[in-house]
Amino acid sequence: MNLSVFESMDKHDLRQYLQFLLWHYRVMDSFWYLYIAEQFGEPAADRLNEKVWGRIPAMAAKDLLQRFGIREQGLKGFVRALRLWPWCILVDYRIEESPSEVFISVPSCPTQEARTRRGLGEYDCREMHRLEFDSFARQVDPGIETQCLFAPPEPCCEGLTCRWRFYMKND
Repeated sequence: MNLSVFESMDKHDLRQYLQFLLWHYRVMDSFWYLYIAEQFGEPAADRLNEKVWGRIPAMAAKDLLQRFGIREQGLKGFVRALRLWPWCILVDYRIEESPSEVFISVPSCPTQEARTRRGLGEYDCREMHRLEFDSFARQVDPGIETQCLFAPPEPCCEGLTCRWRFYMKND
């Protein structure tokens, strides 16, 4: 990877480029799913999407732990790494921490909003995100459990798209 283009960028330009990368990261994921669904049907796209989301987050968590020197395990290490996970930034996860549990809430999901704007209806994302969160969390600490409190297409509380709980197996 040739990163020399960044050597002359100031902080503002680096931030602009980071926003560009994150935006296109999300757009690439969206179009990948839509075109798979168009070509092979939504059930096939769902299965492939779940396979990808079951694998990539653990790889990312492992890389983040190493690159940023995150040594904590448990919920504390999970939250430190999660805050650096691109999807946490893109979706703006709201993270609530206590010593015994962590909650992630998503007030407004860009994917669900885009689908609604295009008349596609809500995406049943529970299993995909369960795989995502399990994969990421267990890379940090195999004792972390994931619980979906609600996710589309279930009805939820006003102002939230989904909510997840994380806790240690032995607590």
